[in-house]
Amino acid sequence: MQNSWLVQCCWTSALLQPASAAPDWKMVAKTFGKAGTEMPDGVYRVGLLRTDLKVSLDGVSLKPGFALGGWIAFEPMGNQAMVMGDIVLTQDEANPVMKKLEETGIEITALHNHLLRAEPMTLYMHVFGQGDPVTLATALHDGLALSKTPMGNAAQTQASAQQIGFAVDQAIGRKGKASESVYQFSIPRAEKITDGGMAVPASMGSAIAINFQPTGAGKAAITGDFVLIASEVNPVLRTLRDNGIEVTALHSHMLEEQPRLFFMHFWANDDAAKLALDKMNLANS
Repeated sequence: MQNSWLVQCCWTSALLQPASAAPDWKMVAKTFGKAGTEMPDGVYRVGLLRTDLKVSLDGVSLKPGFALGGWIAFEPMGNQAMVMGDIVLTQDEANPVMKKLEETGIEITALHNHLLRAEPMTLYMHVFGQGDPVTLATALHDGLALSKTPMGNAAQTQASAQQIGFAVDQAIGRKGKASESVYQFSIPRAEKITDGGMAVPASMGSAIAINFQPTGAGKAAITGDFVLIASEVNPVLRTLRDNGIEVTALHSHMLEEQPRLFFMHFWANDDAAKLALDKMNLANS
């Protein structure tokens, strides 16, 4: 009888305390200092727009969602998480933030530019970590505190970029979305991408990104990055350059991804339909 009671108590305790509970995203948001969104693929993603910066390039004032949007994304691993991110920093912020993140166990996987001639210059720091999600959120919060990255919710502005949507949707063959006066595409690659054995879904930064920002008189600026395997790099580079799109950066974002990926950033400011029709045909390569 005593043994039966003991077994019943142990079984009840096991039911009440699951061995692998999902991460508490509300606690992650509270610790990090900014709430995010749980994506359809289960990733918890926090946007980090640098709305405090006024950056221009070739006379175009860049919208935060066009080229100044950072993010942090948590992928559940049982009750643990893998975190990746892309943080937008000014030159004077880069080293203090890097030092703090390193001290708190967050790995730096890349630091680079995305555009040329932008004033003031911005840098993009990619980060990686694994472990308790609240501990990761604490480390990331402490690192970002050494920058001026806004942690509040930005006021929504009218998505005037919708006016160019039909033309570029038809050309690219996919449906984009208007957000914060920018028209955006996110195009996943066909392959399954992994890092350290964990899947890296599109919301963790593995998708091709193409952004259009209307600049008036039917024109639009375009930027983003192609996600490419090695054999695609130079064919895509040549095609972009042959059609007047400037390649502004080529680099990695991760350290142990499979297959090996290269991220190619680009810039142009031209007729919106021409940019889409003539130059975006490699988006599904």
